[in-house]
Amino acid sequence: MPDWNCRPGAAHPRPVVLVHGTYENRYNNWARMSPELKAQGYCVYALDFGDTDDAGVALAPTVKGYEDIRQASKELSAFVDKVIAASGSGQVDLVGHSQGETLSRWYLKADGGANPTDPSKNKVKKVVQLGATNHGTTISGIETLADKLHMLGLGEKTLGVAGVQQYEKSDFIKELNADGDTVPGGEYTVIGTKYDEITTPWQNTFMTAGPGATVHNIPLQEGCSVDLSAHLSMSYSPRAIGLVKRALDPSAPAAPCVPRAPAF
Repeated sequence: MPDWNCRPGAAHPRPVVLVHGTYENRYNNWARMSPELKAQGYCVYALDFGDTDDAGVALAPTVKGYEDIRQASKELSAFVDKVIAASGSGQVDLVGHSQGETLSRWYLKADGGANPTDPSKNKVKKVVQLGATNHGTTISGIETLADKLHMLGLGEKTLGVAGVQQYEKSDFIKELNADGDTVPGGEYTVIGTKYDEITTPWQNTFMTAGPGATVHNIPLQEGCSVDLSAHLSMSYSPRAIGLVKRALDPSAPAAPCVPRAPAF
């Protein structure tokens, strides 16, 4: 559970909010990364979101993140406001996996995360992404099957709205990227793995910086060919966690290179 009594120190003045992916939850996505960030002195918060629809996946109570991303964005907005108020900080950093960062980008774009007239008043300073569906996904070709289900009226009822919204050609992805990938004042680090079987093609995760923003696109295997982490396992990769730490604080140690199989 989040420590609502945590107060950020001078070394890490912004709380970190962890945003899980589709069909995941705040525990199974962040059980390794959260305590590591806390041990580094960060105030760390994570939320569950997106479980109010009646899609078929809702039968499993631990499954979250399947409702309309636009609605989930309002949940994230309220949570960030609560973190800012509780911590006394003016801004947060967001770390997200998969849909977690697609959702975060919508929050920045449409629900108050960024201030387009004065970026110094953005509620979010740094955005760190793991396998985000920034430009949609073909899900290794399963999108074709999902399209057929959608035509039969079964797509959203079975997969949830968020699952359908992240298809490469979806109206949501087109709207998300219509004005570019970034918001002014945003500092983005985008980590992708070439063994990603969910966000496909895996390069779809990478972004292009717009005016007043910075983007660092980092292949997980760059400098570490033995890390074979796939989509679901990358948030448990020591290298990915090290890259997140470096993105949040450039003075952190270099990310380690540890052999990893795709499944763990």
